[in-house]
Amino acid sequence: MSAVHRGIAFEERSRRILQTYLSMSIRRVGGASDGGIDLQGWWWLPPPANVSDSSATLGVLYTDTGEPRRRVRVIAQCKAESKKMGPNYVREMEGVLHTLNATAGHAVASHEDGSIITEPIPTVALLISQSNFTRSTLLRAMSSPLPFLLMYLPPLAPGAQRSGSEESEEEIEDQIGTAMWNAALGGESGLLRAEAELRWERKIGDVGRPGLWWDGKKLMNWVPPETKLDVEMEDGLQPA
Repeated sequence: MSAVHRGIAFEERSRRILQTYLSMSIRRVGGASDGGIDLQGWWWLPPPANVSDSSATLGVLYTDTGEPRRRVRVIAQCKAESKKMGPNYVREMEGVLHTLNATAGHAVASHEDGSIITEPIPTVALLISQSNFTRSTLLRAMSSPLPFLLMYLPPLAPGAQRSGSEESEEEIEDQIGTAMWNAALGGESGLLRAEAELRWERKIGDVGRPGLWWDGKKLMNWVPPETKLDVEMEDGLQPA
């Protein structure tokens, strides 16, 4: 498999994992003019409970059971390389985030009194690697004032699905080696206000993977229907 096809396959694997396990509706945007971004989309999370400002509920959609989910913009770089990911990728994503924050679209809502609220849509940077991260990469990302989520997806062993394991081929492909976020994302003063946790979950015969918990409870995976999603992404991922 060529390096290009290997990269595309890893991007698709990353996209599927984010959508299946972490409530992210994602599309691939990789190409010659991708600006360093391979994936982009929305992370659908509950509104923060400890924020009374009505701007926190802008852009909220509801699950089939009536649970509110707000949208958080996500952008990702995916690297299917054999060498460890260096801190230059963190610096590159910081630059992309600064540009997006300066030009991004705004969520808009109206009050009953007729007043209009506009708030910038928050953005999270994801670095997804097929190799581990160097120590300097972790230090840079964990100390960044911008919200980062780092994920390590172990390379797939040739013929792993035929090894006799109880796991299905899809479960093997969906394995997550490591997932961690910095204080700017998961801390008390971060974007998630310390209400979210990544907990390692496993079942018999499964190596396990991090699961998303919110306010001490397992968060049901949810993304909006495709038709609704297309409109939301086109409206919100464009510069103002």
